[in-house]
Amino acid sequence: MFVEKKLGDDTTGHDLNHIKRVEKLAVTIAEEEQMSEAEITVIRAAVLLHDVIDEKLTDDVAVAKQEVLEVLQQSGASEEEIALIRDTIENMSYSKNLKEKYELTKVGKIVQDADRLDAIGAIGIARTFYYGGSKGHAMYDDSQPFDPEELDEAAYRTSTNVVNHFYEKLLRLESLMNTEAGKKLARERTLFMEAFLKQLELEIRGEK
Repeated sequence: MFVEKKLGDDTTGHDLNHIKRVEKLAVTIAEEEQMSEAEITVIRAAVLLHDVIDEKLTDDVAVAKQEVLEVLQQSGASEEEIALIRDTIENMSYSKNLKEKYELTKVGKIVQDADRLDAIGAIGIARTFYYGGSKGHAMYDDSQPFDPEELDEAAYRTSTNVVNHFYEKLLRLESLMNTEAGKKLARERTLFMEAFLKQLELEIRGEK
């Protein structure tokens, strides 16, 4: 399987289990949004492929995009479906939307919500520290988080403090959800992260 070959050995939190979780979330949201079976099939395909072209995970994004195109063509997907999938996976990332929000299709918005939901809550906390550890990032230090309103893609990539990442991105995702189902799920997960960060701060200070 193409995706398994590309991400099966991932140790940054973008592995096959991540894809399975995002797929379940995406289908749940799609059903609440009354998407058709054909649309859900496209959503599933986009979920499967969304991390293959992620610049954090590949050394050559252009080559990865070409490989994805070839896989989709070989699968028998129509030109319209291929265009929809590519539009979604090439424009859904947080870093690509920092300065100007890209207007995704309804399919793209559902995939984006599902992927962002897996970045927050209990699993999001685990993935954030897992990713930071894999890159040698500090768990926390005395540096201040970047102001999210002033972040651009280049500055976003230079952040190497795991706790700061919550303030630069993760706590903001709830307000960026596209669907009602996504907003509802994000509220609960965001509250969990906020409680975790409060407890973490107290423990760092030695107060609890």
